[in-house]
Amino acid sequence: MNKNPKTEKTFTLTNDETGESFKLPVLEGTEGPPVIDIRKLYAQTGHFTFDPSFTATGSCKSRLTFIDGEKGILSHRGYHIADLAEKSSFLDVAHLLLYGDLPNTKEKEDFDNEIRYHTMVDEQVNFFYRGFRRDAHPMAIMCAVMSALSAFYHDSLDINDPEQREVSAHRLIAKVATLGAMTHKYSIGQPFMYPRNDLSFSENFLYMCFAVPAEPYKVNPVLANAMDKILILHADHEQNASTSTVRLAGSSQANPFACVGAGIASLWGPSHGGANQAVLEMLDQIGSVDKIPEFIARAKDKDDPFRLMGFGHRVYKNFDPRANVLKKACDEVLADLGVSDPRVELAMELERIALEDPYFVDRKLFPNVDFYSGIILSAMGFPTSMFTVLFAVARTVGWISQWKEMLEEPALRIGRPRQLYTGPKSRPYVDIKDRK
Repeated sequence: MNKNPKTEKTFTLTNDETGESFKLPVLEGTEGPPVIDIRKLYAQTGHFTFDPSFTATGSCKSRLTFIDGEKGILSHRGYHIADLAEKSSFLDVAHLLLYGDLPNTKEKEDFDNEIRYHTMVDEQVNFFYRGFRRDAHPMAIMCAVMSALSAFYHDSLDINDPEQREVSAHRLIAKVATLGAMTHKYSIGQPFMYPRNDLSFSENFLYMCFAVPAEPYKVNPVLANAMDKILILHADHEQNASTSTVRLAGSSQANPFACVGAGIASLWGPSHGGANQAVLEMLDQIGSVDKIPEFIARAKDKDDPFRLMGFGHRVYKNFDPRANVLKKACDEVLADLGVSDPRVELAMELERIALEDPYFVDRKLFPNVDFYSGIILSAMGFPTSMFTVLFAVARTVGWISQWKEMLEEPALRIGRPRQLYTGPKSRPYVDIKDRK
C-alpha cells in the first residue's frame, strides 16, 4: 500500500527585502500528479494560498476514486468504470466503495441481504410526506426527508462507533432508493409501494416507482439493466461539489443523515446534478429536427450564449468514459420500448452530428453520460424533475463511502477554509446621529 512518501522540493516566495525560500514536502499518490503539502505554509511564511473553488487544491487523501480527465479514465479502487458497469451490479460497486474490494460469493449474498433488510422506512415517514405540497420539487422533499431520518434512527448516530457507522451506511444506501421512489409517487398522487425483498436493487427501485396496488407489475429486465448501469456510473466521482460538501459537513461530526442531506442540497444546483435535465430542456428548446442546423450554428458562434447541453465535460478533456457504456444501454432501452418521442429523434440526430462534425470532433465535444441518461430516464417515464433525485440515489453510495473513509482518517480535523479579505480596514464606530 502506498505510504505517501515525501520528497523535498524548494519553492521560493518572492521577497525583494529578504529573498527567503522555504522547503515544502511533496506527497506522491499511487496515480495522478503529486501534491505540495502546504499545511505548515502559514506558520512558516505568514501566507495563505489563494485557490477559488479549490480547483487546484487536494483537500484530502482518498483510496476510492481516481479520475484522469485528459485520458478519459474513471476508476473505483483500481477497477475501470466500464468493467464495473458491464460485469458488476450496483450493490457490488457499493461493496467495493465501502470496503475496498469486490465481494466474493458469500460476501455478495450477505451484503445484498443486508441492504434488502434496510429498504423499508419507518411508517411515520409516510405521514411526514403529507406536509409537503403535491407540486413541491422532488429535490426539496429529498433534502428534508433525508435529513429527517436522523430523527427516526437514533440507534446508529454515534459516529465514533464503527458498528453504528456501518449500520448507517447500509441504511442510507437502502433507504435513499425507497425515499426517491416515495418522492416520485407523492408528486404524481399515487400511493406508496412498499419494497420487495425478492427483487434486485434496481428492480426494486423501478417497482416502487412504477407499480400500483390495483394490478400486477412485471419489471422489464432491459430497463432494470439500464437503471443498474446508470446507478453504477453515478456512484462516485471523486471530490466534486456535493462530495466535498458531505466531507465538510462530516468533519464537524454531524450525523450521516444530515451529511447526506447536505450533499443532496449541493447536488440540487443546476451546475452540478441538473445536467441531464438540462439536456431534455435543450431538446425542447430546439423543438424539431429541421431546426437542428440553426442551433448547431448558434453553438459554434462564440457570441451566442446558446450551448449544447450534454456534450463535452468539465473534467474529461478527451471523452467521458461513462458515455460509451450508457450509449449501449440507451440503444437497448429505445429498441425495447419502441419509444415514439420527438426528443429522442432530436437527440439521435444531435449525436450523429457530434460524432461526425469536425467542429465537435476537433474540440472533443462528444456526448457525455448526462446526454444518454436524460434520454433513458425520459423513455422510462420519469419526469425531468426526478432526474436529480435519481442522481442522489446513486451518489449516496459514494457520499457515505467518502464520509466513512474520512472518519477513519487519524488526522481528521474540522474543515476550515481561509480567505483573502478585501473589505474595509478597521474604522471607528460612528453614532447614528453623526452618520451622513
